[in-house]
Amino acid sequence: MRSHKIPVANQEHITESLARTPLYQLGVELKARFTSFGGWEMPVQYSGIIQEHHAVRNTAGMFDISHMGKFTLQGKNLISQLQPLVPSDLSRLQPGQAQYTVLLNPQAGIIDDIIIYYQGTDPTGTQKAVIIVNAATTAKDKGWILPHLDTNEVQFQDISPAKALIAVQGPQATSYLQSVVAADLTPVKAFGHLETTVLGKPAFLARTGYTGEDGFEVMVDPEVGIELWQHLYNVGVIPCGLGARDTLRLEAAMALYGQDIDDTTTPLEAGLGWLVHLDTKDDFIGREVLAQQKAIGVKRRLVGLQTPGRNIARHGYPILAAGEFIGEVSSGTLSPTLSYPIALGYVPAEFATVGKALFVEIRGKAYPAVVVKRPFYRSKNRAS
Repeated sequence: MRSHKIPVANQEHITESLARTPLYQLGVELKARFTSFGGWEMPVQYSGIIQEHHAVRNTAGMFDISHMGKFTLQGKNLISQLQPLVPSDLSRLQPGQAQYTVLLNPQAGIIDDIIIYYQGTDPTGTQKAVIIVNAATTAKDKGWILPHLDTNEVQFQDISPAKALIAVQGPQATSYLQSVVAADLTPVKAFGHLETTVLGKPAFLARTGYTGEDGFEVMVDPEVGIELWQHLYNVGVIPCGLGARDTLRLEAAMALYGQDIDDTTTPLEAGLGWLVHLDTKDDFIGREVLAQQKAIGVKRRLVGLQTPGRNIARHGYPILAAGEFIGEVSSGTLSPTLSYPIALGYVPAEFATVGKALFVEIRGKAYPAVVVKRPFYRSKNRAS
């Protein structure tokens, strides 16, 4: 998941119109380097992207992700009203479970990738859920979801400005968090979530993240978020910015909205076919297009690419076969964990087989690239 291209090479011009999270001042105090991102002034790095990246892979790091959109919904027919908006079968969700999925337009293009956290049904028969969306698409998502809901039955609330959101990620993330969380986190499975207390205050915790490592995302009131950040920093959790978040998610081959997926790409083209439940779902927006793609195949696919040496294929670079342009790189970096360049990009389906030899044009020169399996890196520490 999760929002538009992250500029990590140079400090961008920061304007007064950019929004700031409740944790902004803590970043200033830690001498973070800030950048413009999705309408927000966000830390791109603290101690350095490589150091922060390795902290998450080896111990624990924390990210201020308070800029992300946060919706709460409740109603007696909530799940049935959400079903037409996504290709995933939400009826399978049990209380305390979540579904990563996508909002689709009628052409099956991805409006946004989101996570729906189902909280269950209360004694009055009211179903409750939390939805987390990308920062840059919060207003767009709200504008898309609301007209599709019967607001006489479903109460929708945008709590984005009212809550802080902190991602604590890495093999030691749970142990660092457990000391300040009332509930036992051990039984919580991947994509599980619960309401408990953090530092004695109400909190929503989910075993989700955008790094390919185990960890939790913690939603609390702003003053609690500040206190939690300070506590975690004092006990040794490393503050991390958007730069490390980008290299971590790319190693795990997690899609970045606005680069790897957008409203012109379908989930089947993007390798997200596991989100599309054609066999168990009734009608949903974009179903006809996806059914046709499923039947005859897609014309293009998102693939993983590896290039030799230090030849990094960046976003927008041409992908070539036999000297001809066939596609573009959507994301690319030098993997800090693997120590070689990795990339994602779209190519015609006939070129999307693992082991296929291609080329990437880097600064006017063609360099060899090979299609490889995704993800590029798979953690042994992730919760099941």
